[in-house]
Amino acid sequence: MRAEVVSVGTELLLGEIVDTNSAWLSARLADAGYDVFWSGRVGDNLDRVVAALEQALRRSQVVITTGGLGSTDDDLTRTAVARVVGETPFVDETLEAGLRAWCARSSVPFQDIMRQQALRIASAESLPNRVGTAPGWLVRLPDDRFVVTLPGPPREMGAMWEEQALPRLPRLPWHLLRHTFKTCGIGEGKVFEMLGDWVKPSNPSVATYAKRDGVHVRVGARAEGGDAAVRLAAPVLEAVRAILGASVWGENDDELAGRIVEVLRAQGARLATIESLTGGQVAQEITAVSGVSDVYLGGAVAYDPFVKMRLGVDRDIIVRHGVVSEETARAMAEACAGWFGCAYALATTGVAGPSELEGKPPGTVFVAVRGPRGTVVRELRYAARSRAQVQERATFAALTLLWRVATTGSGG
Repeated sequence: MRAEVVSVGTELLLGEIVDTNSAWLSARLADAGYDVFWSGRVGDNLDRVVAALEQALRRSQVVITTGGLGSTDDDLTRTAVARVVGETPFVDETLEAGLRAWCARSSVPFQDIMRQQALRIASAESLPNRVGTAPGWLVRLPDDRFVVTLPGPPREMGAMWEEQALPRLPRLPWHLLRHTFKTCGIGEGKVFEMLGDWVKPSNPSVATYAKRDGVHVRVGARAEGGDAAVRLAAPVLEAVRAILGASVWGENDDELAGRIVEVLRAQGARLATIESLTGGQVAQEITAVSGVSDVYLGGAVAYDPFVKMRLGVDRDIIVRHGVVSEETARAMAEACAGWFGCAYALATTGVAGPSELEGKPPGTVFVAVRGPRGTVVRELRYAARSRAQVQERATFAALTLLWRVATTGSGG
């Protein structure tokens, strides 16, 4: 059964809000056995919303909208759905009573404009919103098609989908098993080449994706029933795992910083950071991990050369080699390890841009990791990247090097 997601809101088209709802819903639909071949965004214009819904219903059995269920003039989803199915909305007294009760509990004055959220059409079943005020609809059309309207705020949308909408839709026998291998140290082209015929269209399927924390390889298997999907995927998972080998740092929901913390905790080792180029982003990734205080001692953001010197970097190194250099990155990591008294220390320096620094172009990056067996430094070059992109890539390059040093001892 085909499903389609239509996200409503001019702010999505202007880039003021990123449409995460359609990605989230597409993943949940796939897990439930639905085929999602299309998804789209449309602005707050009644004729265009109607056209988007009509097109979606011509090619999909289940159409899900997000957004446009509020109480302002540009919340048009209910009106559009009513027009598409040829029905006239009316105020549902039960829904209105619920809105008034919510306002009373929340000490919010009830306004007439809020009655728009109590509209319903005869063929629509109301979907309660336990997180917000706007209920959704589930419209059952005569030819076994469905229209589901969900609110735009992700927290409201997710709760309504899981608790109200999905249980009311047809249960399908198909099960999609997805397993993701997360790799580091090899580019997407090389991964694609390594996988060879496995990436040809088939079931199970194998696909590669370049992500900020490395290249992900997703294996998907579709079958009638979960057990059948597991059996179908098993030999492919075994083959892909063997091909990728030591380049795999995690699987499925693993996060790189989280895996690093696990490894250091198992070693009984501590970590500190000193950042120039990345401005604290490495520390931010690490400290997002629950229980990180068992491992992470602290960090410093040291942009000014004199600050680096105060933290223990030899002045002569900076004078001879400059701030953006392998030698300074190494000295930063070693000074950080000594200052904090830890087994591991990570350092970043470089040129985020947009201008050159010390004659070196934007995108020049040095990351260094001091470990129990010594210090490993890597020089990286990122061409034609924005400042934010250089910082993000340098952050994950540093974490990748830390992972390799912590797991292999050499960073190789």
